[in-house]
Amino acid sequence: MASPVLTPYHSFIQIDRQAPTAVYLQIARQLMHAIQRGFIAGGTKLPGSRQLAALLNIHRNTLVAAYNELDVQGWVEILPNQGTFVRDNWVQKTSRLVTSKGPLQSSPQLTGYDFQRDALLDSVEKPANVSLACNDGLPDIRLSSFKDLNRGYAAVLKRANSERKLHTLNQHGNQYFKRQLSNYLNLTRGLYIGAQQILVTRSAELSLYLVAQTLLRQGDHVIIGNPSYYTANMIFQKAGAIMLPVAMDGDGIDVDQIEILCKRQPIRMLYLTPHHHYPTTVTLSAGRRIQLLQLANRYGFIILEDDFDYEYHYSPVKIVPLASVDDQGMVVYMGSFGRSLAPGFRRGFILAPENLIVELGKLQQIMDPQTDVFMEHVLGELIEEGEIHRFTKKNTLIYQGRRDHMAGLLSAQLAHVVEFTIPQGGLALWINWRSDINLLRLSRNCAQQGLYLPQNLLYQTQDITGMRLGFAHLDFEEQAVVVAQLRKFCQ
Repeated sequence: MASPVLTPYHSFIQIDRQAPTAVYLQIARQLMHAIQRGFIAGGTKLPGSRQLAALLNIHRNTLVAAYNELDVQGWVEILPNQGTFVRDNWVQKTSRLVTSKGPLQSSPQLTGYDFQRDALLDSVEKPANVSLACNDGLPDIRLSSFKDLNRGYAAVLKRANSERKLHTLNQHGNQYFKRQLSNYLNLTRGLYIGAQQILVTRSAELSLYLVAQTLLRQGDHVIIGNPSYYTANMIFQKAGAIMLPVAMDGDGIDVDQIEILCKRQPIRMLYLTPHHHYPTTVTLSAGRRIQLLQLANRYGFIILEDDFDYEYHYSPVKIVPLASVDDQGMVVYMGSFGRSLAPGFRRGFILAPENLIVELGKLQQIMDPQTDVFMEHVLGELIEEGEIHRFTKKNTLIYQGRRDHMAGLLSAQLAHVVEFTIPQGGLALWINWRSDINLLRLSRNCAQQGLYLPQNLLYQTQDITGMRLGFAHLDFEEQAVVVAQLRKFCQ
């Protein structure tokens, strides 16, 4: 039996009093590691609580709590009037796992095996010293009605039938929310769908991933706009697809070029953000929408219509989605619900014929089998009671004012280096910069002054010097700071 006095406990029990973990748990966990790795042998009598507490310079009660934790978890046995002993049976069962006598206070920094690293998914970390950050067009969470949303969620939890909702939940999600969502989408977007044609997801990105993994195979050709949405591009590449960029103009994607590609090779999918193209904010014209549906029917490719910001219109004229006039089942329609709400209350959705929804649901059940039935019930009530319409209308007026204010600042201070068209909807501006402006250098200089311009906002090639700049999350004062910084470093 190892002597408790000779074992150098102070060498492998390190206490961090600034850590959020309680001190007694820190001690217990480090003793567990020591036992598991063979630093303390089975049958060892641990030092008395007073002795080890004095050695570690802690209160005896803290050490007693640590020993009790070890006892509850089965690592040690506390014998009255005898002491605390490491269990032999535990060490015998786990001894085969002990392969290292390394430090106890850290986990391995590198894997012991090789794996493929994916530079495609790398992201640039936000600098620590920035005070203001730009984005590609996100709502202002400060406008979210947190109190009302939290009150609604709490009310649903307190209802007598809340537990029954959990027991009656099936793999197809919250049916009440799906019925309300189908009513909402039919009313606002001219669709004719039922709840059985909807798959609700936790985010638009997850919707994209589910569709790509279900419908694409290695080597499939996917047509995208040029430039296009970087996240979608990465998801398609991860699915093994070959992307074919097609030029954009003032009416949207070039349909003639798409037809030429269809004649050359089989096309599996066309990915579109037609309402306000990402990143350029251009709206696909009505004529081209009809042409694309005709091409999809003729050549058999899928149209994946991503209507990520349909909620935000600043013009009385609304263009309905392609899905609303698709009568051949060629369009898969996806979007976001509740973008004006707090992030945790937002949901993604996919609309498609029922046979595809069933197949998408199979993959979702593996990846994300749990749904927040209470959250979705709150969202359903927001629709049924009309709150979501009032909330979206109020915020849309605010965002329209911010769009106009940002456009005015850019015109007044940067007209010598930028050109842009004010979009009829959405939450971002597409800015064409003078070709001699180095956008990456501009971003770095702004970061040094506390303004973060993520690289995913910047599009600079031989043909494009553009920036997608969100305006919705910035109030008037913040917009003034952003434009002043841009002006300062683009002279």
